Amino acid sequence: MIVKVLSENTSASAKFGNEHGLSLYIETQKHRLLFDTGASGLFAENAEKLGVDLTKVDVSVVSHGHYDHGGGLKTFLSINSKARIYLHQKAFEQHYANRSGGVKAYIGLGKELLPNDRFILCGDHLKLDEELELFSGVKSKRLVPSGNTDLFMKIGEAFINDDFAHEQNLIISNNGKTLLIAGCAHNGIINIIDQFKADKGNLPDYVIGGFHLYNHGNKQNEAPGIVEELGKLLLETQAQYYTCHCTGIESYNCLKAVMGDHIDYISAGDQLTIDM
Repeated sequence: MIVKVLSENTSASAKFGNEHGLSLYIETQKHRLLFDTGASGLFAENAEKLGVDLTKVDVSVVSHGHYDHGGGLKTFLSINSKARIYLHQKAFEQHYANRSGGVKAYIGLGKELLPNDRFILCGDHLKLDEELELFSGVKSKRLVPSGNTDLFMKIGEAFINDDFAHEQNLIISNNGKTLLIAGCAHNGIINIIDQFKADKGNLPDYVIGGFHLYNHGNKQNEAPGIVEELGKLLLETQAQYYTCHCTGIESYNCLKAVMGDHIDYISAGDQLTIDM
């Protein structure tokens, strides 16, 4: 399996642009898949540099209803005319974040994209085929990212703390192995893995995603003690982790100190070959 990083907060080299966002291109035995579209059309520019033909993508998944994961949807729809795009049914609800001065900024997806018959609005579980599966409904039980307190849903005129019911995770299965992909893991990466184990009866072999250990709004990292505790729990799973985006470099370095070779950071322009 091949994974190419099309959009991320950092770049593997000066050749590739970066932004606060995430987009991954994945080639499996059956599919050419786009997971998230970053914050803009940058993912398409980097795709061209990486030799990725986005017109051949047959499945797209948007992990949740924030602009840094679905901001490039309009660009993707203009390039690709065939892929079905899987979003949670709550992805287009109104999502906001605290900004300086007490301002609440809209960080949701563009409502102008609706309606669209290529959008598949998912519930809490959907099995696409023997390779691909989506799940959400993760409960925030332990080590929940502190940055969640600055993220909101708007219901009527009221702002309430986001419960991230709109966040879905992708499972790719092949040759008896599994890859779990999370966009931001707002409900906590360890809780997502717990849900995976409860549903599947085993742990994933590989995990890719942002772990939301850096608050983009106030530029604060998660407390080192919390990150160390998380690193120890992740290490116990014996999975191989590739993290990025909202994990933050400082928190990644803390995880790396705990997890060693079991975790690496991926940037825009990076390419992974996963043995499955």
